[in-house]
Amino acid sequence: MPVGFGRLWTAQTVSSFGDGVTHAALPLLALALTRDPMALAVVTAAGTLPWLLLGVLGGALVDRWDRRRTMWVADAARAALLAIPAVAAALDVLSIPLLAAVAFLLGLGGLFFDTAATAYLPDLLGRDPALLARANSRLRGAQTAMSGFAGPPAGSALLALGRAVPLLADAVSFALSALLVRSLPTAPRPVPQARESLLHQARAGASYVFRDRLLLGLALRPAVGNVAFLAVETVLALFAHDRLGIDTFGYGLLLTAEATGGLLGAGIASFLGRRLGTGAALTCTAAVEGLAVLGLAAAPNPYVAGLALAVCGAGMGATMVLAPSLRQAIVPPHLMGRVASTSRMLAMCAAPFGAFLGGWLAGTYGVRTPLYTAGGLLLAMTAVTATMTSNRRVEAALRGAASTDRPGHPDSEEPVQEDASAPS
Repeated sequence: MPVGFGRLWTAQTVSSFGDGVTHAALPLLALALTRDPMALAVVTAAGTLPWLLLGVLGGALVDRWDRRRTMWVADAARAALLAIPAVAAALDVLSIPLLAAVAFLLGLGGLFFDTAATAYLPDLLGRDPALLARANSRLRGAQTAMSGFAGPPAGSALLALGRAVPLLADAVSFALSALLVRSLPTAPRPVPQARESLLHQARAGASYVFRDRLLLGLALRPAVGNVAFLAVETVLALFAHDRLGIDTFGYGLLLTAEATGGLLGAGIASFLGRRLGTGAALTCTAAVEGLAVLGLAAAPNPYVAGLALAVCGAGMGATMVLAPSLRQAIVPPHLMGRVASTSRMLAMCAAPFGAFLGGWLAGTYGVRTPLYTAGGLLLAMTAVTATMTSNRRVEAALRGAASTDRPGHPDSEEPVQEDASAPS
C-alpha cells in the first residue's frame, strides 16, 4: 500500500472516533433540553438532509475541486463549527434549533468529505481492484471499530464531565484529521469539462448511474437495503424488550453483536471477492443479510437474535467493502464524485420510507411483521440484482476500465462528453 494510504487511514480512524463521540453525545444533549419526540427527531433528521437536498450537486462540485483540499477544508470547517455549540453549552445557552443547525452543517461537511475521499482513493491507489478492496476493508474496519465500539461509550463518559467536553473532543479529532489529510500527495485529475453548468454536470453523473446496469445494481442494493434495515431498526428496541425480554444493557450488547459481525465481514470481504468473484460474493452477502433478518424475526431468545444480527452485520460489512471498491475501479475519474454521491443519495432517500414502513407494519400487524417483511424485501432485491451484478458483467466492466486507462486511449487523457455518451 502507498505511504499516503496510512495517513488517510489514520485520518479517517481519528475522525470516526470523533463521529462516534458526537453520535452518542448529540442525542443526549438534545434529550437534556427537551422530551418532545418531534424535537429530538428534528435533530436526528437534520444530519441526513444535506444528502437528500444536495447529494448530486455536492458530487458535481467535488468533481470540479481538488479532492485532497476538499477533504481537509471540510474537516477543518467541522472542527471550527463544533466550537459554537461547545461555547453555547459552556454558557448554558444551548438550544434545539442550534443543535439541529450544527447537525445539518456537520452532515454537509460529511457529504463533501466522504464524496471526496471516495473519489480520491482510486487516484491514490491507481484504480487497482485488489488494492481498493484491501484499502476499503481496512477503512471500513477502522470506521466500525471507532464509531461503533470506542466512540459512543467515550461520548457518554465525556458528557458526564461537562456538556462541552464531547463536542470539543470531536473538534480535536476533525482538526487532527485535517492536518493528516493536508499532508497527503496531490493526485492527478482529469481536465474538467469546459463551460458546463453545475446542474448539467450533476445530471450527467446521475444519468451515468441509471444507464449502466452494473452501477444501477450496486446503487439499488443499499437503497432497498436501507428500506429494509430502517424498518428493522425502527422496531428493534421494542422487539427486543417485548418479545425477547432484553433490558437496556442487553440491548446495547445486541447492537455490539451486529458491529462485531460488521468487523468480521469487512475483514473477509477481499477473500470472498477472490474466492467467489466480486459479483457472486455480492449476491451471497445480500442473501445472507436477508436470511439473517428472517432468523432475527423468528428468534425465540436473545442468543439466537444476537447471532442473527452478527451474521447480518457480517454480510453488511462485506458488502460495504466490495461494492465501493468495484465502483471505484470501474468509474472514470472525472465522474467518480457524482457517481458516488448519486448512489449515496439514493440510499439516504430510501431510509425514511423504511422507518415509516416499519412503524406502520408494527402498529397494524405486530412487532415481528416488519422484520419478516424486511427479510423478504432483501431476498427479493437479491434476486432482482443478481444478474445486474454478475461476475460476467463485473469482469467486462473491469476489462473496459483497464483498456480506458491504457496510455494512448482517448479517454485516458481527457474525459468523454458526458451528455452524448452512455457508460460502457
